[in-house]
Amino acid sequence: MDNKSIYQFNIHKLNGEEISLSEYKNKVLLIVNTASQCGFTPQLKELAALKAQLAGKDFEILAFPSNDFGGQEPLDGEAIAVFCENFGANYPIFQKIRVRGSYADPLYKFLADKKENGNVGSAPRWNFHKYLIDRNGHVVDFYYPFTKPNSSKVRRKIDRLLTTASDQ
Repeated sequence: MDNKSIYQFNIHKLNGEEISLSEYKNKVLLIVNTASQCGFTPQLKELAALKAQLAGKDFEILAFPSNDFGGQEPLDGEAIAVFCENFGANYPIFQKIRVRGSYADPLYKFLADKKENGNVGSAPRWNFHKYLIDRNGHVVDFYYPFTKPNSSKVRRKIDRLLTTASDQ
């Protein structure tokens, strides 16, 4: 397996079920660390709008709640799901994880470290840091929290990746 792809990682759904990120092969992904009590929380609705605009395309948003920044994700489990549904979340939301520092989840250590992923070196500095993943599971770009998910900058890059075939 390509050790520069995210497909080597397993993650946990909110119900505790473990899945492999390889389930998302051949899809363009936007991976976002989220929080329910953050100034950027309205981006949950913008993520849902982006997902709706790209319905029918090989695109998915993966949301990872995290309490790493200012204690802004006090919720757990089903409470996170209910909260996100209020924002129209139409994308998978996973178990709350750590996204920075020595305790970061292995996926986030990989996303943040250019030596690991081969392309991007950017650890989340706050909630709603976004990583763009190509159809082959490679990290191709990142966006700071203040970059809205439906900004033209993000959308152009996603559209470009969606028109590029996978080498699988």
